[in-house]
Amino acid sequence: MKSVPVLIVGGGPVGLAASFLLSRQGVDSLLVERHPGTAIHPKARGINARTMEVFRQHGVEAAVRAAGLAPRHTGLIVWARTLAGEEIERRVPWRAGAQSAAVSPVRNCLCAQDDLEPVLRAHAEKQPLGQLRFNAELESFDQDDRGVIAAVVDTTTGQREEICAQYMIAADGAQSRVRRALGVAMLGQEDVYDSVNILINADLRPWTADRPAALYFIENPRLRATFLTINAHDRWGFLVNSLEAYGYTADYFTPEHSTELVRYAAGVPDLPVKVLGVAPWTASAHVAEQYRHGRVFLAGDAAHEMPPTGGFGLNTGVQDVHNLAWKLALVLKGLAHDALLDSYHAERQPLGRIITEQSLTNAISMGRLASDNRAAGARPEYLNEQGMIFGASYVSSAVVPDGSPPTPVANPVTDYVPSARPGGRAPHVWLERNNDKLSTVDLVGNGFVLLAGAKGKAWRANGAGLPMHFHVIADKAFADAYELSDGGAVLVRPDGYVAWRSATMAADPKAALGAAVHAMLGQ
Repeated sequence: MKSVPVLIVGGGPVGLAASFLLSRQGVDSLLVERHPGTAIHPKARGINARTMEVFRQHGVEAAVRAAGLAPRHTGLIVWARTLAGEEIERRVPWRAGAQSAAVSPVRNCLCAQDDLEPVLRAHAEKQPLGQLRFNAELESFDQDDRGVIAAVVDTTTGQREEICAQYMIAADGAQSRVRRALGVAMLGQEDVYDSVNILINADLRPWTADRPAALYFIENPRLRATFLTINAHDRWGFLVNSLEAYGYTADYFTPEHSTELVRYAAGVPDLPVKVLGVAPWTASAHVAEQYRHGRVFLAGDAAHEMPPTGGFGLNTGVQDVHNLAWKLALVLKGLAHDALLDSYHAERQPLGRIITEQSLTNAISMGRLASDNRAAGARPEYLNEQGMIFGASYVSSAVVPDGSPPTPVANPVTDYVPSARPGGRAPHVWLERNNDKLSTVDLVGNGFVLLAGAKGKAWRANGAGLPMHFHVIADKAFADAYELSDGGAVLVRPDGYVAWRSATMAADPKAALGAAVHAMLGQ
């Protein structure tokens, strides 16, 4: 029987990220994926700046950007009666605007899932501790207080193998076999609207080149559809929403009928179109009641299924495993109590519910659930959700409060005020080191980091037995953003969130930091 510390079920973006994140934390893992390779359909495309920060911190940002589209191709969102016809509205989303540079050193990226997954797979395979096995399907599993025994079947040979793991991550998608086997209740709404994705070859540049957009929404009485930019030339997604409301069924979308609708939506009756694939699907908006079940953890679509309006599904999933990987590593290495793993649910499930609810609200505002004659467009928050992208504030045993109140914001969906209050993302501040410019984001995100003010050297070597990097930062912008005196310090977790803060120098720095670390680790 093969033994491994962590078994990952599912080889999509979330499972692949889990593999390299665990490797970077020094943990062996085995990923099993029932398909023979990575995705063959574009599926998700939008990678927000917070997820790109994670990719940057783990050495894969450049490769993801190279596989995706340059920002100049995706700066707008456009609504029109047809692609060649009347334009109704256009917007520059916050994510694509220059103002986004104030809160992060990286920009969002548009990279279709079938282009993204090979990059993440290659990165995971480069790591010495992560094994990836495709054509390998989870058949069944059992768990007890010692670990998980999983039966995995080779889909090409039928050979069955038992694998013993101390923990298992279920990243096996919206129809998660693991979640169903566990009998997990889902909170929210299932099957809120039906859609079909059509992958096409068609040169749409005559109607898009002068107004480059990530999305071209088509709104007219016959259909509600979207052209999704993939390569901004001849490869596009075509999404038809609310099929039942417009009198369509999934069976209608033969290559011939799909071609007809693409031409109708483009407003070009003789447009050369080649249909490459048709994939019907149904959007749901529900979240697992519990993310942790003994030694099994749900992540990504297995934990939360949300409408794609806003592009949060893939991003939320990658950030799930970013939250979980370091916690598993500490427990497996004996540096933290198993109770630390409960904080995964405490932190990620409430946030998953908020994001799912807001994604559904976006969908409703865009008429996804009805065929009425409401005005085309979307609520102002749509694609301007900087508060949701950067403003998460965790409350759990893995955060040590400092007594400061939350920063008030007018709209938590759109508004983000950087804060180093424990539980929040460590704010981005530009610094200089040896005449080089770098961000605080580049100092954190892979291991514990203690950031101290200009007179904070006394905090050094007081990690309470926990490996951590230490930086003294004599920079007023840093002190102001993190609300520290010259002697204060902030402890940042491996996922880039603040675990603890002392605004001033403690009378006994070693004791103060040690108490905080022990509390966070459940010791």
